[in-house]
Amino acid sequence: MKPILFFLAMLPALFSAQTNVSKLKKEYIKLLETSGYGNNAKAGQYYDVNGIKMYCETYGEGQPLLLIHGNGGSIVDFSKQIPFFSKHYKVIVADSRAHGKSVDKGNALTYEMMADDYAQLLQKMKIDSAYVIGWSDGGINGLLLSMRHPEMVKKLIVTGANLRPDSTAVQADVFKRVSANYAKFKEQFAAKKDKTDLDYKVLKYKRLLSEQPNINPKALQGIKVPVLVIGGDYDVIKPEHTLEIFRNIPQANLWILPNSGHSTLVVYTDEFNAKADTFFKTKFRSIKDRDREF
Repeated sequence: MKPILFFLAMLPALFSAQTNVSKLKKEYIKLLETSGYGNNAKAGQYYDVNGIKMYCETYGEGQPLLLIHGNGGSIVDFSKQIPFFSKHYKVIVADSRAHGKSVDKGNALTYEMMADDYAQLLQKMKIDSAYVIGWSDGGINGLLLSMRHPEMVKKLIVTGANLRPDSTAVQADVFKRVSANYAKFKEQFAAKKDKTDLDYKVLKYKRLLSEQPNINPKALQGIKVPVLVIGGDYDVIKPEHTLEIFRNIPQANLWILPNSGHSTLVVYTDEFNAKADTFFKTKFRSIKDRDREF
């Protein structure tokens, strides 16, 4: 199974709330196969980051905007965002550690490691700070980046992020399925004699999905930058957990998209892109006291 196929295998859950799931999924899969993002020699470059080779592509000019993909994904997942944002921003989009073209032969994989990778990537590119959009696991990385390297983040948007790997954060049926798949894969992995690099990579993905993250909600209170917290009302991440994230970030806005699963930025591409652009360009407004009544 190629990494992109691991991501595509999760698409039914990502699109689960939409009535036109089949059409949306087919269109998105075709786009992933034909867009060329993630395989653009003119835009791509490798960087030595924390002992790994991290592959990154850049598009456009302007304020730096870092896009961070999710578990089992890669640069190409943002095929619906790169064309829009590259008109006004310098879009920086990389394959996370152990994903896509990024080379990582180690056995360990944590969100903290990936957040630190992105901080060093920006440093290598001589970028002091950037706007950040993180999808799913990329949202987790974005939260950790803003906590561990606050000076590197101007503003942050996260969609489909979670703080812990349990049924208080993830829909119960999804959590049960993920846990069962992980247990089964570990058995198969242990029994397999001739393990491939892909076997080790998929084990890291599944372990990450099942055992992490482990972020104390109160730790989010240390985030100093404005954050737009997004989720679908039928997301695999429970809306009440998305609300928990929102409530623990001092300067946060909340946006729950109707009739949407985990792929908010795919299902609502135009609305998502426009909302993100406006959020980045508009001064954060805190509504307090009697102003809340208006």
